[in-house]
Amino acid sequence: MKFTRFDSWRPCTLSVLRIVAGFTFSLHGFQKILGWFGGMRGSGATAQLLTLPWVAGMLELVGGLLIVLGLFTRPVAFLLCGEMAVAYFMSHAPRGFWPIANGGEPAALYCFIFLYLFTAGPGPWSIDRK
Repeated sequence: MKFTRFDSWRPCTLSVLRIVAGFTFSLHGFQKILGWFGGMRGSGATAQLLTLPWVAGMLELVGGLLIVLGLFTRPVAFLLCGEMAVAYFMSHAPRGFWPIANGGEPAALYCFIFLYLFTAGPGPWSIDRK
């Protein structure tokens, strides 16, 4: 069965993927930097200035919002892909091999979503396209 009739949807669904991924990613930054949504580990705490969690939170907050807007999409996606790869191997991989067991599934997914956005671009609904 061919699904070629959906090919015309591809550019718009790329934009939707970018917007949703950027928005949900930015929420992690809002947690770390502003203490929203329960803060870090649900304690309401925020990351201390210039620590590794603070740097990660700033990348997530600012980078996520830039991804939502589709502004500097490719370089930001490349940077965030790297951040998620580092996060996975520093924080999750030491706890076990399987992402589902070591808590690294979101980091792995975001890493590959951002890799895809780096290669595919922002889609038509973006500031980069204007």
